[in-house]
Amino acid sequence: MNHPIDGEGWASGLDRATFLKLLGAAGLGAAAGASVLPEGAGAAVRTNLAPEDFVFTRKEQFRPFAVLAENFVELSDGFGTDTSANYTVLAPPPERNAGTVEIGAGEAVIGGEEHYTVLQSDTGQKAPFAAVIVDVKSLVGPGPGPEDSVFAGLYKDPDNFVHAFYNNRSKIAGFDVVSNGQTFGLGVERADLQAPFRFAFVANENEVTALVSTGRNDEGWQPLVKRNVQDARRDGQPVLDLRDTQTLAEYKNGFGARANEGGTIVFDRVRAGYYGEAGVRDPHVVQYANGKPYIKNNKLYFTLTNAGLGFFEKAHWGVWTMDLSDYSKIEQVGNIFWRNANNPNDGDPGDPNKVLGHSAGQIIRDEEFDGGRGRWIVVVSSWGDFGPQGGDGALASGTVTPNPANPPVDILYATESDSTEELPLTTNILRGVHVLTGRKHPVNALPFRTEGKWDPGLTRINGRWYMAYVIALDLFSNFQPALSRSPIGGDHTETVEFVGADWEKRATEGSIIQKLGGEWRMFASCGDDEPPEFQGRYPIYFLEAANPNAPDGSLDADRPRDFNPERKEPPTEQEKKLRRLADDGYLDAPHPTNIPHPQIVPISYRSGGRTRTKYIWITFNGDQYYIERLGYGTHGDFYVMQAEETVRGREFPQR
Repeated sequence: MNHPIDGEGWASGLDRATFLKLLGAAGLGAAAGASVLPEGAGAAVRTNLAPEDFVFTRKEQFRPFAVLAENFVELSDGFGTDTSANYTVLAPPPERNAGTVEIGAGEAVIGGEEHYTVLQSDTGQKAPFAAVIVDVKSLVGPGPGPEDSVFAGLYKDPDNFVHAFYNNRSKIAGFDVVSNGQTFGLGVERADLQAPFRFAFVANENEVTALVSTGRNDEGWQPLVKRNVQDARRDGQPVLDLRDTQTLAEYKNGFGARANEGGTIVFDRVRAGYYGEAGVRDPHVVQYANGKPYIKNNKLYFTLTNAGLGFFEKAHWGVWTMDLSDYSKIEQVGNIFWRNANNPNDGDPGDPNKVLGHSAGQIIRDEEFDGGRGRWIVVVSSWGDFGPQGGDGALASGTVTPNPANPPVDILYATESDSTEELPLTTNILRGVHVLTGRKHPVNALPFRTEGKWDPGLTRINGRWYMAYVIALDLFSNFQPALSRSPIGGDHTETVEFVGADWEKRATEGSIIQKLGGEWRMFASCGDDEPPEFQGRYPIYFLEAANPNAPDGSLDADRPRDFNPERKEPPTEQEKKLRRLADDGYLDAPHPTNIPHPQIVPISYRSGGRTRTKYIWITFNGDQYYIERLGYGTHGDFYVMQAEETVRGREFPQR
């Protein structure tokens, strides 16, 4: 199709409104279906539009939800044939009677007198983000006695496991942790389920959740009960830590049934593997070092925080793709988990024997590193050991820790081990399951240590690495976008210097460095807790300080303290003295609830024999999933927006 408008109209004397109207009439950039640009000619972007001139509108909104991630299923058995050889039959206490098991013709039938039967598979996960789903066809039914139960969970042997149960006679759901034959009940909730139904066990690090559904696939899931396995204690110490690497190696997916006065319970399917997501957030495009988005086979690669069934440390990080011909087609293709490096020189011993769900970061493909040998750079926020599972007490009621040496959340970068060895490009980090070692990034000290730093994003511009991130003087009520950079020719971890922050903001994050209309800028998002004049806005910043000669705050006397987390006033006199980012107005786009990160993506394509660039925007909102039972952290919907304007040329050179 040949378009009559080639993008020169604005420069030829048309007013901006007429020019944009003509572009829309020509269909340039308005449809999702244009494929990315193949190899061919194309000059750099040419436009008179400034970043704040672009107008974005919503194209898609939907909720990614999966109890079990479809591309990460480790066990799938519909019992069509006799698969009993794939299971080890366990007989836990107190009955110590495995009963009888018959598998075939689409059913797994468990029966016998006073039986307590578990079918342990040989499948497991490398990380404590697991889901085991059983389809319960029939239960024993009404009758005397306290036990008539089904189970799903993780099992080491008959005397060591954790599972969710539903007791049909008592009409309760709950969890058991069994350690060395001793059973620790974690509490129960009332439930009245009628077979057939689907019953799920989910582990998000040490938090476990039982869910039920009467639908198929991922329809209709409702949480029944949620608990923390570390509440099971012996002599004051937890008896189980699902993050422990040895535990992960030994505990396998399984399911079972119990009827202490006899009876038959029937299942017609079991599936298990890696937990999926209750929602998504924190999008960041996988990119080359120069900022060019990584696109392969017309699919955009990006990372998302896969929301767990609870607060931030219950989430984990996934690699996703989106079909650029259909924005509604997104797919998770990678899972990335973390160990914290042992950093004795930093006064932080870490614990490389625990696997965590750090999230909210970025993946960079640096092909020029070491004379073309190349590497992956991976940076992330350490949310996986946030709060009760980690940190330094900054979350304790009434405690103020304005400059902790070991904050609850900071920025990590990936190594292959406790050494600083790089991640080679031969490692396909974008697909499959990976457990990376995370070392603390030196940016955590800039401009001074605070209660937290997160949302890192790197881009190499004119020979130096720029990192966008967030500084928190108070974790929940005073955080703002910031920027650092390396010297020209230096690596992203070398002699990092502070550029500036927007000290005027109080709840702004999601810092993204991107080119828009040929101009490098840093974008961010003002949250719902900002003062009214900032709420629902996307600030734009130049990659430089407005007052470069001001102090960076590294001296103790220059550091602002935030001892009143309820305050909403503009910057204090102390903050006004610090180095601040130069601002460049605000983006024009819908602003969903929460703090929707402004991940803008330039997409080049061919139209009428010319090279053009359109701009899409992926983000999220704050809609929760069963917040009354699961609490905050289960958001959100996935959004795709697109600029009404397109430009001639391309933002990045072809590769």
